[in-house]
Amino acid sequence: MKTSSAQIDLFDDAPGYREAPRPAPRKRQAVAPQHAGWDDEEAAQRLEQTGRFRILRKLVPRTVIPRVESAYPNLAVLVDTETTGLNHAKDEVIEIGAVAFTYHDEGVIGDVVGVYSGLRQPSEPIPAEITRLTGITDQMVAGLEIDFAALDALIEPADLVIAHNAAFDRPFCENLSRTFTAKAWACSVKEIPWADLGFEGNKLGYLVGQSGLFHEGHRATDDCHALLEVLARPVGQDGTPPFAALLRSSQQSRIRIYAENAPFDMKDHLKGRGYRWSDGSDGRPRAWWIEIDEELWDEELRYLRTDIYGWEDAEPLTVHLTALERYRV
Repeated sequence: MKTSSAQIDLFDDAPGYREAPRPAPRKRQAVAPQHAGWDDEEAAQRLEQTGRFRILRKLVPRTVIPRVESAYPNLAVLVDTETTGLNHAKDEVIEIGAVAFTYHDEGVIGDVVGVYSGLRQPSEPIPAEITRLTGITDQMVAGLEIDFAALDALIEPADLVIAHNAAFDRPFCENLSRTFTAKAWACSVKEIPWADLGFEGNKLGYLVGQSGLFHEGHRATDDCHALLEVLARPVGQDGTPPFAALLRSSQQSRIRIYAENAPFDMKDHLKGRGYRWSDGSDGRPRAWWIEIDEELWDEELRYLRTDIYGWEDAEPLTVHLTALERYRV
């Protein structure tokens, strides 16, 4: 082995020795697709048909048309707000988006007939966490205010206002404009049985992704356009759009029950049944409460009298709610 190594060194130094040139690395040639004539959608469909791919399509907002050109008789408006915090009593709206659309009595969505998007400068700097979540900076909202004439013109004729978490958005919207106060509201989080329709969650990002779409989230109007497509797409074995379930729910009355003066040691039982605690700071009774469909009233009253109060004549405070009152503070 030593001799072989010495011979290699000798030949390297020999006059006229030239190392054989190494071949240049081969460049990878661009190969045209086998089916170059396919368009994007056809390619996506072929990938999906293999069963090994799921394709998300970019959400493209619908074209806005004049209301008079839509053949659908009813009007709903999707609204979304971005705010400086979670407390409507002290935090402020920094952006509101609204998308108005027509629909049929059976819950079929028609056309987009109006869009509003507005930024607003709050009285205090926007918290860093809010900027991180929304992308909205103090510079973006400096000197801006909501165009209430344009916003009210969109909301005023609406038969229904929809928000994805109406308990959050309605109080903020009513702080902005009295036009929202007299409207029927529906919540696309609570009033649609998403799990029964095959969805794994009710957050907007999950719903959009499981509907085969993606979008730029966390801006108000973008989220409204995204929610509209989720509500409009047929799902389940019967191909019914989720909006149909939401519309039916909005037309039903519900009952809110306050278990006032319930024994303290019953709090875990109430919580386990779905009751939530109200500390009275927002004007509601200081008590555990729940909101149920009207047809469940007799069963719930029996539960309270038997399992919580322990006496048959107990009459907990009840409030009947329609879409006009729901989600209001």
